[in-house]
Amino acid sequence: MNKPLRRIAIFCGLLILTLLIRDNWLQYVEADALQNNERNRRIAIERYAQPRGDIIVDGKPITGSKETSGSDFQYKRTYTDGPMWAPVTGYASQAFGANQLESVEDDILTGNDDRLFFRNTLDMITGKEQQGGNVVTTLNTAAQKAAYEGLAKRGKGAVAAIEPSTGKILALASYPSYDPSTFAGNSTTTDTKAWQKLQKENNPDDPMLNRALRETYPPGSTFKVVTAAAALEHGLYTDADAATKTPLPWTMPGTTTPLKNEGNIPCENATLRVALQYSCNTVFGKVGSDLGNDKMLETAKKFGFTSEQYTPVRSTASVFSDDMNESQTALSSIGQFNTAATPLQMAMVASAVANDGTLMKPYMVDRLQASTVDTIEQTDPEELSKPLSSENAQVLQSMMETVVSKGTGTNAQIDGVTVGGKTGTAQHGVDNSEKPYAWFISYAKLDDGSSPVAVAVVVEDEAADRGDISGGGLAAPIAKSVMEAVIKSKQ
Repeated sequence: MNKPLRRIAIFCGLLILTLLIRDNWLQYVEADALQNNERNRRIAIERYAQPRGDIIVDGKPITGSKETSGSDFQYKRTYTDGPMWAPVTGYASQAFGANQLESVEDDILTGNDDRLFFRNTLDMITGKEQQGGNVVTTLNTAAQKAAYEGLAKRGKGAVAAIEPSTGKILALASYPSYDPSTFAGNSTTTDTKAWQKLQKENNPDDPMLNRALRETYPPGSTFKVVTAAAALEHGLYTDADAATKTPLPWTMPGTTTPLKNEGNIPCENATLRVALQYSCNTVFGKVGSDLGNDKMLETAKKFGFTSEQYTPVRSTASVFSDDMNESQTALSSIGQFNTAATPLQMAMVASAVANDGTLMKPYMVDRLQASTVDTIEQTDPEELSKPLSSENAQVLQSMMETVVSKGTGTNAQIDGVTVGGKTGTAQHGVDNSEKPYAWFISYAKLDDGSSPVAVAVVVEDEAADRGDISGGGLAAPIAKSVMEAVIKSKQ
C-alpha cells in the first residue's frame, strides 16, 4: 500500500474509533443524564402514555388518571379532595413536573421501577399495556379531614399526627392549600394560569407551601416539654413535684433583663409540674440556662432537632443553635430566640414522650405495590432515638396530663381518654410586633395504656384579636378533634 492510501486508511480508522468511543459514551456514560434531561420530551410522553398508579389511603385511591385530547400526553393526573391531600400527594403535572410523593415514588407510579422488570417484560410479551404500581400510605382519612377542616376555620396553619409506637404518620395537613388537578395538564390557557395564581409572588398566602413539613415556626412554650426532658435526663431535677430553685423575678445571666411570665401565675420556686401546668417562663428559662447550651442541644437533637427527616418526603430540619450564651439559651429553652420547629418535629416530641421515651422514625408510606397489588416493598417501623428513659418519660407524661386536666390545655380533654399536652403562644416579628402563633402538642392514651396518636397543631390566625390568641384556645380544639377521629377509627 502506497503512503497516501495508508494515511487515508489510518485516518478512516481513527474516525471509526472516534465514532465507536462517542457511541459508547452516549450509551453508557451519558445515558442517564440524557434520559432525565428536562428537554427530553420523549420521557415525559412515556410517563403520561398510560394511567399512573394510585396513592392509597385507608384502602381507597385518592388519585386517578383520565385521558386527554389534543396533546401527545395521553393521560393526566386527577385528585380526590385535592386540597386536603396535597401536603401528602404533592402534584404530578404534564407542564410543571412533580413533587412530594408523586415525585419520590414516580418510578413505582409510572411502572418504571426496576423491581417491576419481570412483570413489565411479561406485559411486553403478552402485549399488555404497562401499568403503574401503587403507593399505600399510613394516613388516616378521618384524622386528615378533622385536621384540614379545623385549620380551614382559622385561616392558616398546619397539623401533623403520628402513631407513637410505630412512627406512622396519620395526618399531615396544611392550610391554605391547593388543588393539584387544576394544573395537572399542559394547557397554557388553564393549567399555566392556575399554576401562576398559586405562586407566592402572586399569592401571599403561599398555598403551595407544605407548612407541616417545610415551614419552621418558633415553637413557644411547647418546647418546654423538651426542656423538662433535659432537666430530668441530665439530673438537674429528678422529681416533678419538688420545688425548683427559681426566684421571682429571675434576671437572665449577663443582663439586667428579668424574664417575664404571662400574667400573675405561681412560678416562684414552682415544681416542674406546676411550671408546665401554668407555663412558667422563669422556671424553664432558668432550667435551660443552668443546663447550658451543650446539654440542651444534646436533648433537642435526640428529639430530632437539627436533622432533616425523610418520610420519604423531606422535612426541613428544626433549629436549636450550638453557640448561645446562658441568656440566649434561656430564651431558646422556652421556644423563642433561635429555636424553630416544623409541626412534624413537635409531633415527634409528643410521640416520644407518649411512647415511654422511644422516638420512632416518622413515615407515611406503608408499602409499595405492583399493579397486581403484590407487595414489592414494606416499610418496617424503625427506632430513631431514645430521648428519655422510660421512667423519665412517665414522669413527663404525668406532667403533660396535668396540663390538660387542670392547666392551660383543658380544651383538649376527651371523655374516657387520658390526654397529655402542652400549649404554646409563640412571639415573632421585629420586637414581637406580629400576631403570635398558637401551638398545641398532645397525645391520647387509652385504658389499656396504649397511645394511638400524638399531634402537633400550629395556627396562624391573622384575623383573631391578639389578646385572644393562645394555644389552648385556637390549637387545642383542633388537636382534640384529630385525636378523637383516630380513636374512633380504631374502635
